[in-house]
Amino acid sequence: MQPYQVVSRSPAQTRQVLSAPAKTLHCSLRGTTRAQAIMTVKEVDTTLNPRVAALKPSKTMALTDLASSMQQKGIDVVGLAAGEPDFDTPAQILDAGIEALRTGITHYTPNTGTLALRQAICNKLLQDNSLEYNHAQIVVSNGAKQSIWQAVLAVCSEGDEVLVPAPFWVSYPEMVKLAGAKPVIVNCPAEDNFLLTPAALQASLGPASRLLILCSPSNPTGSVYSRHDLEAIAQIVAGHPRLLVLSDEIYEHIIYPPAQHHSFAGLEGMYDRTLTINGFSKAFAMTGWRLGYLAAPPVFAKAAAAIQSQSTSGASSIAQHAGVAALGLGHKGGQPVEHMREAFQKRRVHHSFQPLLSVRPACMKLFCNEEYTSLRCPSS
Repeated sequence: MQPYQVVSRSPAQTRQVLSAPAKTLHCSLRGTTRAQAIMTVKEVDTTLNPRVAALKPSKTMALTDLASSMQQKGIDVVGLAAGEPDFDTPAQILDAGIEALRTGITHYTPNTGTLALRQAICNKLLQDNSLEYNHAQIVVSNGAKQSIWQAVLAVCSEGDEVLVPAPFWVSYPEMVKLAGAKPVIVNCPAEDNFLLTPAALQASLGPASRLLILCSPSNPTGSVYSRHDLEAIAQIVAGHPRLLVLSDEIYEHIIYPPAQHHSFAGLEGMYDRTLTINGFSKAFAMTGWRLGYLAAPPVFAKAAAAIQSQSTSGASSIAQHAGVAALGLGHKGGQPVEHMREAFQKRRVHHSFQPLLSVRPACMKLFCNEEYTSLRCPSS
């Protein structure tokens, strides 16, 4: 008797096998019953959730992985995909991480983050952004990317529309689709400095509009919304009761005078409508530590926390302890962040990027007209 081989069959072929006489079901193991043999030949159903099946892998991660594999082979590669400062994490933050390892801060933390870190985030938001939150409104996650995904999932339902100004970070539309909502891409051309205009926003809104995603300074263009720009957008948002705003502020410190960063939640009437995203990767060169956070009205923070409790739970205890040290460096990151920011600016000038499209050396992104980017902005 030939040993039994597992083969792939179509559903019709499988039905024929299962209805065949017992003598046609061969098995090399003595004592195997017909029922056991039938179980052996059943196909594995490889059907995927339709949303997952339609999900596109992150191009950013694919290119980053490709660059890493080429570098491992000794190929000289300049990575232009991931927004990653090429500085090491500041020493004070490293010391805090080591302290956590050596003093037993290596256990589970509360789901939404340690109280020390959430309170430090509240202090940061108040001092740097003039935003007042309490620790219950903060959800610490494994990077700002997770914070964004949980925020989208928390507020969007099947059939909702999410407005995504273009150019955009590649993950926004895929997150929206995975949540069952529909991304509505709003073109923001170069003549508008890649900024969303009130007219473009108004023209894109409809009864199903649920969420507007804003990123300032923008990834990938580097454009910075002035306060006037944001106030004009806020006036339109105010006229649509269902519309919320996800404000991605991860690049807030990669900015150059006279440009200024403004938090959308700080605008009149926008606090209760805004889910603010930030983290530690860009400003503090902590990309590998995986630490980000959401600051939001209680109902939205609670929903995001529930999602996290059933997926990853709390972020790394070591990273969180280091995060407290990062936020203790001073206003807007203190001297270590200012040192990196100045170095990024000097590289741009000294490496003669002027004839090119403006380049953000910190994150290796191509920009639009430098006068309207985080490199050089005519007004705040």
